[in-house]
Amino acid sequence: MIILILGLIIFLGVHSVRIFAADWRDAQIAARGENAWKGLYSIAAIIGLIVVIYGYGAARETATSFYSPPAWGRSVLHVAMPISLVLFVASQLPMGHLKKRFGHPMLWGIIIWSAAHLLANGDTASVLLFAGFFVWSVVDLMSARQRPQSESEAAKVWPDLAALIIGFGLTGIFVAFLHQWLIGVPVM
Repeated sequence: MIILILGLIIFLGVHSVRIFAADWRDAQIAARGENAWKGLYSIAAIIGLIVVIYGYGAARETATSFYSPPAWGRSVLHVAMPISLVLFVASQLPMGHLKKRFGHPMLWGIIIWSAAHLLANGDTASVLLFAGFFVWSVVDLMSARQRPQSESEAAKVWPDLAALIIGFGLTGIFVAFLHQWLIGVPVM
């Protein structure tokens, strides 16, 4: 469990710098340059993600039950995951109607992903992982809404179509083998 906690501290800590230390972040960018900042940020985030995945796998083996999820929790998870992945993909594409409507579709995708997994998993490792991401994403969404927004460009349809196709494609890949390979748990 310690490895999972360490991974969450690294990964969510790196992703919380803009929330809790925006002035320090801006000073680092000014001193080192944006590319150097992004490079260091990316390295720390990747290390944190690897530690989270490894730590979750190790913690799951000895995790005890924290609560009994509802019987319908898995059904909600199966419906929520394609939505979550579509929003995640939409966040990486040019301005579409989904991106314009949600403002921060990646954070909404993480909220949906983590909440749905909390409805389907009640072991201590899962609660720690998914509650951590849920709380972080809600706090980050509130913080992002406080920051000044730039002039929004016109929404196009093709990014939404691409997000749907890629998001549902990723869902199929996760169901078929990727979730089992990464997490060690089959989806079905």
